[in-house]
Amino acid sequence: MTEKNFYNILRDIRNKVLYPVYFLMGEEGFYIDVISDYIEDTVLSDTEKEFNMSILYGRDTDVPTIISTAKRYPMMASNNVVIVREAQNIQNIEDLLPYVEKPLESTILVICYKYKMLDKRTRFHKEVAKRGVVFTGKKLYDNQVPGWISDYVKRHGYKIGPRALQMLADHLGTDLGKIVNEAKKLFINLGKGSEITTEVIEKNIGISKDFNIFEFQHALGARDSKKAYQIAKYFADNPKSNPFVMTTAILYQYFSKVLLYHSLRDKSQKNVAAELGIPPFFAKDYAHAAKQYSPAKVIGIFSLLRTYDMRSKGWDNETTDQGELIKELTYRILN
Repeated sequence: MTEKNFYNILRDIRNKVLYPVYFLMGEEGFYIDVISDYIEDTVLSDTEKEFNMSILYGRDTDVPTIISTAKRYPMMASNNVVIVREAQNIQNIEDLLPYVEKPLESTILVICYKYKMLDKRTRFHKEVAKRGVVFTGKKLYDNQVPGWISDYVKRHGYKIGPRALQMLADHLGTDLGKIVNEAKKLFINLGKGSEITTEVIEKNIGISKDFNIFEFQHALGARDSKKAYQIAKYFADNPKSNPFVMTTAILYQYFSKVLLYHSLRDKSQKNVAAELGIPPFFAKDYAHAAKQYSPAKVIGIFSLLRTYDMRSKGWDNETTDQGELIKELTYRILN
């Protein structure tokens, strides 16, 4: 076997195409949880689980225990399922090699190795890949989040517009678990086939459709001073919902894309979307922002963002709170 795609693994499990060893690793724990939970929930019936399901935890187990549990034959079932959660806490995980080389075909051993990676050059990795499934959960880059959300929403039978999509992506970041939890809140309150709008998001998740980080960067990009100051005041009045450190990080990403736009020779909508990693719908917004901010001005904004980020953490600042800092920063970006 070679490394498998997340959706292919789920499809195989659903079709009862099962392997004796699953090694699930990587920085993105969401995928690891979904795969292991799906195996736990679907491979055995509730009656079969009583004698044939073992859940072990890395902090409380070791390699000999895992091997002895995996070598048990199933009782009145086709499979013995052994799931090892938090396996990254087990010392010498590669000591499982003798078992992996000759796994019991009736056992499904699932190793959840979160936030770490096996060296692909090792014999252990090669043997797992040869006889079972190796999966690597990779963290998304920021520019991949809108596409992931869009795909997730469509797979569940809903629609989402560009502004609502970007609103979610900017507010929720790259934490897939958090994204899925918030998406499920929206699904519960919508009929299949419905569209997720900014109004629906505001009502069910609590992100203001008018005063959020997406609208803030849009107002700054358009040099809409009135709207930018209104949102800055809203952020100042609601610091827990709009942490300063997140605001400066997202603005840095935004103006990085404005600067990249300046460097593009091909400024067609298709190429801008591809190079900036944005939905084509927003290409015109970056074209407009580039007219408002020269490359030199953008570089100056980077300096401002670094300075105010440091000030928010106490550097050269003992009295100004973060609410006042966001107002100051807004003024200095616009002027």
